[in-house]
Amino acid sequence: MQQERLWSRDFLTISFSSFFIFINFYILAVTLPEYALTHLGGSPDGIGLVTTVFVIAAVLFRPLTGKWLDEIDRKKLLVFSVVMFAGCSFFYLWVPSYSLLLVLRFIHGISFGIAATTTSTVVLDVIPKERKGEGIGYFTLFMSLAMVFGPFVGLSVSANAGYPALFVLIALFAVLACVCGIVTPSPQHERRPSELGAWNVNRFLEFRAVPIAAAGFLIAFAYGAISTFISVYAVSLGLKSTASYFFVVFAAVVLLSRPFTGRLFDRRGANVLVYPGIALFALGMIALSQAGSAFFFLLTAAVIGLGYGAIIPSFQTLAIQSSPAHRSGLATGTYFVLFDLGYGLGSYALGLVASSAGYSVMYLTGGIAALLALAAYYGLHHRSQRRKAPGRVQTEVQARKASI
Repeated sequence: MQQERLWSRDFLTISFSSFFIFINFYILAVTLPEYALTHLGGSPDGIGLVTTVFVIAAVLFRPLTGKWLDEIDRKKLLVFSVVMFAGCSFFYLWVPSYSLLLVLRFIHGISFGIAATTTSTVVLDVIPKERKGEGIGYFTLFMSLAMVFGPFVGLSVSANAGYPALFVLIALFAVLACVCGIVTPSPQHERRPSELGAWNVNRFLEFRAVPIAAAGFLIAFAYGAISTFISVYAVSLGLKSTASYFFVVFAAVVLLSRPFTGRLFDRRGANVLVYPGIALFALGMIALSQAGSAFFFLLTAAVIGLGYGAIIPSFQTLAIQSSPAHRSGLATGTYFVLFDLGYGLGSYALGLVASSAGYSVMYLTGGIAALLALAAYYGLHHRSQRRKAPGRVQTEVQARKASI
């Protein structure tokens, strides 16, 4: 039987919309702290707030977005969110003070939380059902590429062309995200207005997605040390010229592995990817803490990228599969609430570790956090699935007997 087409126009437009949203995010994540410090009078102790308030806003609106996605028209929410995201991106050109920058970051974080959750849910409507693992794998590849090229582009443009040119660039990327989102038609989905009370927590969170999201939290916590501090760590090792290539190697490995990981998920299930993926990610983080040469530094990027490329699409797919189809929006929102929270807390907490004990200890701590994700995945998700398995088998046997 011929498989349904995955690489449709709709899949490409929603994937590129997500790519431009995330490249905007990662460019600002690595450049705004320095901009706030040198141009807006921010204090060294407080410049991390430009990321923290953004993540807090996104986390607050992820659950609300999940509820809206399951109860109202997804196309309207998609258009609203990408237009709001693009509008916020233009205002960086005219922010006159640090306090107003924080206000803008909070509003921009709201638009990011809504837009990122919406694109991650709308893509489920355009991926063929039997190719969910492969499709989500490729979709998250666009986010991974943004995560890699965003810091590289941001640091290069700000250093060579200045911050006004950088802000024009992120506004352009936001407009492209807006256009790609608007031209993507959202297929009809089963809309179910909730019968729960207005403030019932189940209207905002899908608790069946929490076990896998908890493991994702720990991976994001560890990854916060890479995206935030890898360039500073490279300088401390005397490898300043090698820092930008870390993300290039990381991206190349994720790109090369993605076609295989998605198909393997659909054919063999998640466990064959998740356990080796977490182990490789943790091993890479621990090895990074001991890096001393450019070759070893870039080798750890490859190992971490291989693990990350297997983990992230698998976790997102499992979060969606854990819930009924009509609550897929809530499941997506719940997963990213914990993932974003892990990223934000990891950047802050591991930064404190680095300031008191050094970057090597920080990356070692990140590797330990990743190993805890291995235990969380088994204890919270895999073991419970094994307990349910006999019941599923018995149900299938009874169904076969009934059909004979």
